[in-house]
Amino acid sequence: MSDRPRLLPLLGQSGPHGSRSSMTCLYRCGNACDHPAPNESDNEYFGDVVKAEVTRRGVVRAGAVGALVLGFGGAAAGALAGAAPALAAPGDGAALPDVESFTARKPPAGNGALTFKAIPPNRLDTLVVPNGYDHSVVIRWGDPVVPDAPALDVHHQTAARQSKQFGYNNDFVAVLPLNNKGDRALLVVNHEYTNEELMFPGFTSLDALTVEQVRATIAAHGLSVVEVERVGNTGEWKLVRTGKRQYNRRITALNTRFDFTGPAAGSAWLKTAADPRGMVAIGTLNNCAGGVTPWGTVLSGEENFNQYFVGGDGAPEAAKAKLARYGIPTTSRYPSGSRKWERADERFDLAKHPNEANRFGWVVEVDPLDPEAKPRKHTALGRLKHEGANVIIAKSGHVVAYMGDDERFDYMYKFVSDKKYIKGNSWTARQHNLTLLESGTLYVAKLDYTSADEIDGSGKLPSDGAFNGRGRWIKLVRGNTSYVPGMTAADVLTFTRLAGDAVGATKMDRPEDVEPSLLTGKIYVALTNNTSRGVGTSPAVDEANPRNANKHGQILEIVEDRGDHVGENFAWSLPIVCGDPTDPSTFFSGYDKTKVSPISCPDNVAFDGAGNLWISTDGNALGSNDGLFATPVEGPEKGHLKQFLTVPIGAETCGPFISTDNRSVFVAVQHPGEISGASIENPASNWPDGDFAKPGVVVAWRLNGGPVGS
Repeated sequence: MSDRPRLLPLLGQSGPHGSRSSMTCLYRCGNACDHPAPNESDNEYFGDVVKAEVTRRGVVRAGAVGALVLGFGGAAAGALAGAAPALAAPGDGAALPDVESFTARKPPAGNGALTFKAIPPNRLDTLVVPNGYDHSVVIRWGDPVVPDAPALDVHHQTAARQSKQFGYNNDFVAVLPLNNKGDRALLVVNHEYTNEELMFPGFTSLDALTVEQVRATIAAHGLSVVEVERVGNTGEWKLVRTGKRQYNRRITALNTRFDFTGPAAGSAWLKTAADPRGMVAIGTLNNCAGGVTPWGTVLSGEENFNQYFVGGDGAPEAAKAKLARYGIPTTSRYPSGSRKWERADERFDLAKHPNEANRFGWVVEVDPLDPEAKPRKHTALGRLKHEGANVIIAKSGHVVAYMGDDERFDYMYKFVSDKKYIKGNSWTARQHNLTLLESGTLYVAKLDYTSADEIDGSGKLPSDGAFNGRGRWIKLVRGNTSYVPGMTAADVLTFTRLAGDAVGATKMDRPEDVEPSLLTGKIYVALTNNTSRGVGTSPAVDEANPRNANKHGQILEIVEDRGDHVGENFAWSLPIVCGDPTDPSTFFSGYDKTKVSPISCPDNVAFDGAGNLWISTDGNALGSNDGLFATPVEGPEKGHLKQFLTVPIGAETCGPFISTDNRSVFVAVQHPGEISGASIENPASNWPDGDFAKPGVVVAWRLNGGPVGS
């Protein structure tokens, strides 16, 4: 008998955006899927070369019964010693954190078995998780971050108030332990975008907002750093609400200063009237996923920054081509329009400040352990719509960062540092390691395949029993040396998409999170979906993107030759082709599909201490809420994918992060209740407080104190 949870009846139609509402498409990415794909290059196309046990918790809409809690996914982390600021000078008596073990240490091996009972797909307005777990909200939009922050008052929200409060639409989540006891930590969270319709009572239009309300939305972007503490000896965590909270801070799009590093810093492309040296940017935009470095910093990816700008209509044609490649509105490719931020800050008008857009689209590095440290934008990692960046230390000691460009038919990248990582937690080692992402070599991926003549768009498995092939990393730039004809190093790094076009990189189906396993060294890529694949004149299907009008996405695995992360050749395969397992076009590493949970639109990937892959979804096209899933990627249970949790109505599952001891799972619940027609007065969700919807971060833990998942 099958133990796979069956799909509930669909509640509405699933269009090209999956379960995303038109409201989400507007505010999150500027309706990107409704416009032509920005990649118009003619480089080689890839196709050319309920029935589950649940328990009640909280208020559930329409009398539905929800279950408890969540599960963990994220980079394994080691304890950080000492609670003093990390950049204490030598001789001042303050200890530096033990950052070496943070990600360099291999997590313990396990048998890969996941023992929780999979939950069924559902449309409940609550968090639903397996029995035997519990969960709580750690922090939500408007909660105080700095000690003197006022309480959230949606009727009187200002930029000053929001700059002290937890921002809107949390995405990436990182947890950095502060001591060896494991009872204090720093929670670092991205704030990707705002939805003014769900933030301000009486909303009628973006144009009708006051300038102060616009400034408040700008302040709601960025990142938050807050101290958290363990509750007793459980896997639950809560905010530290008393004491100095010396690490707590907000980083915003409004007024936080960022230093540029790397070869493009100071180039003509980054210079503006406000910054004629091209060395300092104000703010960070649309921060999506991210990663944690072995030296204890957080990387954050600037993604759909294009939607915040106007004024490209009057740019010279050569400039319009560059703007259009990044989806920035021009009359030649995209209709004019924006978030209306130029009403509060003229730098978002490109007619007045033509280079301002070039100052976004970078990987940002934040040092949570030093509240006084200025965050940095690393130009050496290229400018694109970064989903995030995740690093691993190669055998040679070089740091390697893997990245995806979240757009239909865009590319996968990796960066290899010039310098080598220095082990240890000394002052000298940390100061050195903080410079590792400032110089190195940037590559873009090109894939080949083995069964091209068998790929017909149906998703049928080739006769060799696998979707697989070979690939290579094409060098784009190293330091100030460009390997792309006709482009300088600054050109390549500022217009990295155009460089990828020029060298014939492989067009992929929305490569989002890219993360290496610290246990095996293999790299996993979430290819979320691409409803344009094989449709009309769009690129045809291929072995890595085997379905026409791909609604559900797939997971790509990359294995570097000889396990050498600084090398230029690799093998690839698709261990998971998503969708309803009853659909013959799905694939789960050959595992018995009657025992597999349905999954659609993978977005973020992460790992637990046993090396299991955890996958969060965004835009579920199967008619149920988005959720968090887990599967072994090695051994006899490989491909046995099980659903661990679902998020409330209208929400997306973001930022899964597994604690060092595997006892806690942190997940960001983004845009709950974001359904067309919803408002504060008429919410589509009342999560988490029973009134109007608020994005928030949740922690889940196993009631018996054991590790999550297994």
